[in-house]
Parts: sequence; structure tokens; C-alpha cells
Amino acid sequence: MPTVNKTWTAASGTPHSVTPDRGLTRLRAAITVFFALDGFVFAGWVARIPAIKEQTGASEGALGLALLCVSAGAAATMMATGRLCRRFGSHATTVAAAALFSLSVALPPLTHSVLALGLVLLIFGTGFGGLNVAMNSAAVDLIAALRRPVMPSFHAAFSLGGVIGAGLGGLIADQLSPVRHLALLAAVGLVLTAVAGRTLISLPAPVSETAETASSAPARPRAARRLVAVFGLIALCTAYGEGAMADWAALHLHQDLDASAGLAAAGYSVFALTMTVGRLSGTALVERLGQTRTLVVGGGMAAAGMLLGSLAPSVWAALAGFAVTGLGLANIFPVAIARAGALTGPGGVAAASTLGYVGMLLGPPTIGFLADWLSLSAALTTVAALAAVSAVIAALTRNAARTTDN
Repeated sequence: MPTVNKTWTAASGTPHSVTPDRGLTRLRAAITVFFALDGFVFAGWVARIPAIKEQTGASEGALGLALLCVSAGAAATMMATGRLCRRFGSHATTVAAAALFSLSVALPPLTHSVLALGLVLLIFGTGFGGLNVAMNSAAVDLIAALRRPVMPSFHAAFSLGGVIGAGLGGLIADQLSPVRHLALLAAVGLVLTAVAGRTLISLPAPVSETAETASSAPARPRAARRLVAVFGLIALCTAYGEGAMADWAALHLHQDLDASAGLAAAGYSVFALTMTVGRLSGTALVERLGQTRTLVVGGGMAAAGMLLGSLAPSVWAALAGFAVTGLGLANIFPVAIARAGALTGPGGVAAASTLGYVGMLLGPPTIGFLADWLSLSAALTTVAALAAVSAVIAALTRNAARTTDN
């Protein structure tokens, strides 16, 4: 998720000699912790999906329906979180959502039916959706005050948290039961929430000239608003792949390629690791290739990687495909949201990022339904298809975006 116009201008080469004070530095560190927490807890849950599927006796379709409850809870919360942020502030809302998210991850292994699993995943989705909207709102306020393109570092923290969560899940999948593993995960999440939340709540949200100017700016042309929807669609296509990889990569390796529980958990870990590397180098990549080429090249890489990952006959070839997919998808979401923000300011950021998160949340249940009708490996090829679509859309809208920006 990116910034408003002046922040992205800084990323494009216009210097700003703004030195953040100690409060902004502490605020950045606290928000970074929440992004890492989000990835860590979510990846830990993902690593135990195969075990919980067996525990509940769910088919792929039934599991997909249960995972849809995560989407439902998150979508309902996302619509309300903006109002909560306005009323209570994005900092307090972030802390409350993180606490709910951390507590709820301990609930799935306590269930023994698809219905019960769906109900607790509804709570889990509520925490996930609320945390994502609230912490991104806090980050946007901070970035506008700093006038520096630091959003990729927040998303890198999310990915790094995912790497650690998935890696830890792989190491202990054969040692700890899902109940003990996810209870430990909940405890770690609550400790991080308490430590980072104390700093976050003690510091007010920064108010910048950029934010004030953007909020009072006149409405942009209708063509710009249409382009915001286009960039939101690009974000949706690629976030679909992130969600699908999170929930189905381990199961694909375990079920289709006979990988052990520990090796299967490494599937998402490899994906998250290469995505982290890609995001850490994202600013330099955009400066070298430009925004449109970054979108096109990334979409093409992700499409090729996912075709290999979903159709490869061996575990190691599939892992290589997942690695390429992570590199390809790494910067598409942030760049797409950044371009939307450059067109219409914070409103564009909000609209496009919402579409992106919808794609992330709808990907897993869609894969589940398709796996029931076809096969899991065939269903995962839809990730490649949508990544290719995002690259084509980016290429086709190159001139339109340039004209509107001018």
C-alpha cells in the first residue's frame, strides 16, 4: 500500500530534506511491528491448515467454504474500520484489531466440524480485516508526514513476518500439535501488541501539509477515477495470488506431491521469502524500470512461476516456481496502489487497496471450489492467469495513465 502524491514524488527522484523527529521514528518502528505481526500470525495459521482440514474431515470444497468466512468477516470489518479510525483514531483501532487477531488464531484447532471452523474463522477474519485497514491508515498518515516512500518497508516487514511464521511452522509442525502451536502464536502476538501498542497509543497520528492539501483538493476528472478502478483491478488480480498461496501452497505440496508436513509448510515460506527480497529492492527496481514496466514484468514472472509451481511433477520444481511467483508479485500491489494514489490522492489509495484486499480474501475459497470441480493443481493455475491479466491491463493503460497524470 503506497502513499499520496508528494510521497511518491519523493520516490521518483524529487528530494525532500525532511528529517523525522524522534516521535516519528518511534512511530515508524511501532507500525512496522504491527505489519510484521500480521504476517507472522497469518503465516502460522496457514502452516496448520492441512492438519486442521484432517481434524475437521473437510473436503476441499467444504474447506473453501470455511475459508470464505475469513473473507466475510474481513470484508464486513473493512467497511466499518474506516469509521472506527475516524472516531477513535487509527492508532487505537490498530491495537484493538491486533489483539482480536492474535487471540482468534488460537481458535481453529479447537474445532472438530466445518461449521465450527467457519464460525471461528469469521472472528479471525474480523481481526485480520480490521488490522489491515487500521495499520495501513496509520502508515499512510506517517508517510505523508515524512514525505518519504517508506511503505515498501512496511510491506517487507509483513512478508518477513510471514517468512518467520511459516518457517517456524515448518520446523515445529511435526513436533507440536496445532492446538499448542497456535496457542503459542497467539501469546507471541499479544506480547507484540502490548509492546508496540504502548508506543502507538502514546503518540498522536501526524498531520501533514500533504494530507491537508489532498483532503481539500477538488475532485479529479472522471477518467482519473476510472483509472483508479483499473489499478484496483490490477491489485485484486495479484492479491488473489497472495491469498491463494497462503492458504493452498502447503496443501498442494502435501496432498498432490506427497511432501511431509514440514516440507509442505516450506512452500509458503519460500514464496514469502522471495517476496520480501523483492519488496526490499522495490524502490530501486521502480526507479530503474519505471512503474508500468515493473507491473508488466512482475505479472509475467508471476504467471510463469505459478504455472511451474502448480503443474510441476516434483516438490523441488514446485518450490522453485513458488520462489519465482513471489519475486513477480512482490511489487505489483504497492505500485498499483501508488499510481491510484497519484491520480486522486487518499481516496484513490483507499478504493484500490480495498479491491486488492478483496482479491486476497476471495482467492482461497475460490481455489477450494475449483479444486472440488477440477483438481487443486488445476485450480492454482488461475493464479497464473490473473497475474498475466494484470500485466496485460498495465500495458494497455500505459498511455491513458500518462495522459491523465499530465
